[in-house]
Amino acid sequence: MSAVIRILGIDPGSSATGWGVVDRDGARLSFVGAGVVRPPRNTNRAARLVFIFEALRSVIADLRPVEAAVEETFVNANPRDALVLGQARGVAMLAPALSHMLVAEYAANTVKKSVVGRGHADKTQVQSMVRVLLPAAGVQKADAADALAVAICHAHHMDMRRLEAAG
Repeated sequence: MSAVIRILGIDPGSSATGWGVVDRDGARLSFVGAGVVRPPRNTNRAARLVFIFEALRSVIADLRPVEAAVEETFVNANPRDALVLGQARGVAMLAPALSHMLVAEYAANTVKKSVVGRGHADKTQVQSMVRVLLPAAGVQKADAADALAVAICHAHHMDMRRLEAAG
C-alpha cells in the first residue's frame, strides 16, 4: 500500500500563472483542482507579483500539496520578456518553498515528453493528453492544463529524483 502524495504543478507567467494539483497513489493519478491566476493589468509589476504569490499561497493553504513542480523558463529572444517571466517564476517557486515543500523544476520539453510523448508538442496536444490522463479535470484553460502537465511530469519523475538525491 502506497501513500498518497499531493503535487502542485505551476506554469508561471506574469499575466497568467497556471496551477494544477494532482494526487499520486502509486501509479494512479487523480485530479484535485486547477486554475489560472490573472493579476489585474492596471497594476505595477511588484503588485502583480504579490498577487501571484498570494494566490498560490492560498491554493497551497486550501489544497495542502506536499511537493511542487515549476516549469523552467524557456530561452526567449526578448531579454525584457525573459526577465519578467523569470520574476514570475521566482515568485512561483517561493510560494511553495516557504511552505517547506520540495520544489522541482522541469524543462518545457521534458514536461511535454512526459505527458504527450513528444518534446515539441503544442498546447492543444498537451490539453488533450491531460484530459485523457485526468478525465475528472475536464476541459481546462491552456495555462491550467500546462500546470497539470507539470504536476503529471513530476509524478512520473519523482521516484528517480529521490533515488538520485539519496546517492
